[in-house]
Amino acid sequence: MSNIRTKKAICILSGGMDSTLASYMAKNDGYEIIAVHFNYGQRTQDRELKAFRDICNDLKILEKYEVDIPFFTQIGASALTDKNIDVPTGGIEAGVPITYVPFRNGIFLSIAAAIAEKEEATAMYIGVVQEDSSGYPDCTDEFIADMKKAINQGTREDTHINIITPLVHLSKAQIVLEAIKLNVPLEHTWSCYKEENEACGICDSCRLRLNGFKVANQTDPITYKVL
Repeated sequence: MSNIRTKKAICILSGGMDSTLASYMAKNDGYEIIAVHFNYGQRTQDRELKAFRDICNDLKILEKYEVDIPFFTQIGASALTDKNIDVPTGGIEAGVPITYVPFRNGIFLSIAAAIAEKEEATAMYIGVVQEDSSGYPDCTDEFIADMKKAINQGTREDTHINIITPLVHLSKAQIVLEAIKLNVPLEHTWSCYKEENEACGICDSCRLRLNGFKVANQTDPITYKVL
């Protein structure tokens, strides 16, 4: 009988293209995946939850957490969580956009770290993209390195968690091609910030996604209102 322990990874899985690819990469790296999804009052919460569940089925994930974080709607300050702020549709602008949710990834990583410690996982995968993203400050290499240090300082001595960001320096086109290479079911993913039935095609997230498919010379399998 083998004494080799199964290596486990927490995958923060929103149901978007990036986090889904990161989860497939974790599986490819030989990890048993524990998927974590956050319902934080985002406009497309129900559609993202469906994507998460579909992808967990695709990956045959047995252990998953669906975590509710209601306070993001209390603080507002983001077009994703405050219905009084319109989601911008005029194209990607310089600086931190209004779709940035204050310290979202820091909070996600903190909660995921608690789950990782409980589950004795040694890795956490998060699909942050620094090179070709919307300019969010919590998607950078430096931020992730600092979070990793804080998490390992603030957990038990025998807890060692590595935060893995396999997409951080990839362009959206590279992400599309890598996803196709790994047979990721992109038709189950959801990226739109505004709509839950057909993707709007004009928010920042849709624009980044569509441009990635265009540059990669591939066809996006989801339906858009505007192309």
